[in-house]
Amino acid sequence: MSALATQVLQGDRRALARLLTIVENAREGSDDALAALFPHTGHAHIVGITGPPGAGKSTLVNALTQALRTDQKTVAILAVDPTSPFSGGAILGDRIRMRDLAGDTGVFIRSMATRGSLGGLARASRDAVRLLDAAGYDHVLVETVGAGQNEVEIARMAQTVLVVEAPGMGDDVQAIKAGILEIADILVVNKADHPGLDNTVRGLKMMLELGHPASRTQVMSHHGRAMSVAAPVSASDDQPLWMPIIVQTVATEGRGIEALLDAIRAHRAHLHLDGHLQRLEHRQLEIELQERLRDALLARLLEHVSAQDMSVLIERIQQRRLTPNQAVETMLAGLRFGQFED
Repeated sequence: MSALATQVLQGDRRALARLLTIVENAREGSDDALAALFPHTGHAHIVGITGPPGAGKSTLVNALTQALRTDQKTVAILAVDPTSPFSGGAILGDRIRMRDLAGDTGVFIRSMATRGSLGGLARASRDAVRLLDAAGYDHVLVETVGAGQNEVEIARMAQTVLVVEAPGMGDDVQAIKAGILEIADILVVNKADHPGLDNTVRGLKMMLELGHPASRTQVMSHHGRAMSVAAPVSASDDQPLWMPIIVQTVATEGRGIEALLDAIRAHRAHLHLDGHLQRLEHRQLEIELQERLRDALLARLLEHVSAQDMSVLIERIQQRRLTPNQAVETMLAGLRFGQFED
């Protein structure tokens, strides 16, 4: 693992691909490799691209990457695909739409299956992004599944979040109520050559006017990003808020891509003002630590709960002799489930 980590720092793409596989599968030694590379992270600009299926996210990522390469920036792409709940497989087909990038040594594309994780990302996505960051790429673009209104996990990992919409994918009320729009730093109306563009843009502007944190009494983050349970309001949140920008693009023709790049640069510049980036990272790490701690504690608890004990508890719940909450308290108390008294 130490040799692989060294090769990644030296720009070895094959070593990077191998290490990504090791980390994704949580193989032995993956934590050591991540620990060795972690001090070399924190340099890439992490851009999340999310939105409903059919909005053109993959095509937009392709066009955006080409524009960044013209600007002599290196780009790593992490494309997350859904896993079938029936077969357990994933197509991993986003790269098909990015054939224009094939052969470019300044671009690294990796597909990753969600493996049942919700929120649009895979469980190993954060670690994969850190590997790509440590490998020296200037930008890491993370394309999420496209799961719908609750796909907000990307806001807990990316520095700039692009929410991609398209005309004709819902009425104005749908745009306003969609919780996914609340995490947007930049709203991209792709397929701007399709009918219904004006209505879509109008609905998004209305959503911003009604829902932007500048109009609320409580601010949950430095520029309106809802950060779940781990986003305490502090005095530093009194700094000027970022108002999401609406950019119209036609990714298939490259139209609007330069304006989108300008918006990304503007948001990145905003993050570097008055410690915004440090506060954002602090909140994201707080959420990550809580999630990792929860998963580790659950795994450790289940190591001490036999299948027989679990079955006994389930039977008692079915018999209405225990509530699910009482069963959990029983496990946490460390009682011998087989000797549980009525």
